[in-house]
Amino acid sequence: MDGTVNFYRPWDYYKFGFGDPAGEYWLGLDNIYYLTNQRKSELLVDMQDFDGKKAFARYSSFSISGECDGYKLNVSGFTDGGAGDALTYHSGQKFSTFDKDQDSWPNNCARSFMGAFWYNSCHFANPNSAYRWGADGTLYAVGVEWYQFKGHHNFSLYICPL
Repeated sequence: MDGTVNFYRPWDYYKFGFGDPAGEYWLGLDNIYYLTNQRKSELLVDMQDFDGKKAFARYSSFSISGECDGYKLNVSGFTDGGAGDALTYHSGQKFSTFDKDQDSWPNNCARSFMGAFWYNSCHFANPNSAYRWGADGTLYAVGVEWYQFKGHHNFSLYICPL
């Protein structure tokens, strides 16, 4: 959202959650699992760039599996609100952090792109990456990104998943 909370954290933080619910916050993989497996859930991802342009992506079906299956992501039913579909590429992937590499890439996507996510090989969406304050070409594809909306332009979006 604004960089006040560091999201480059190890597995256990993502498992149990961290941050402030009134601001930057990660609910926790265990909690997301319990919420999305009790009933049908959808996901709305609202975002805004530094120029104030807003967009969203909606998925009519959203869930993750339990820890024994790597908290595997399942999304479908995409509706475009101007952001494009950056998440379907990640569907079916296990969650990865820098200390627990479960992605499809020979290296560690979380470590290489300073985040934690359901990386494939590696990402079109990277909402848990380092927050970048404006354009900065020093690191490729590091930042809070949604590729189909703004590409890998090395700055961060304001992303607010609901």
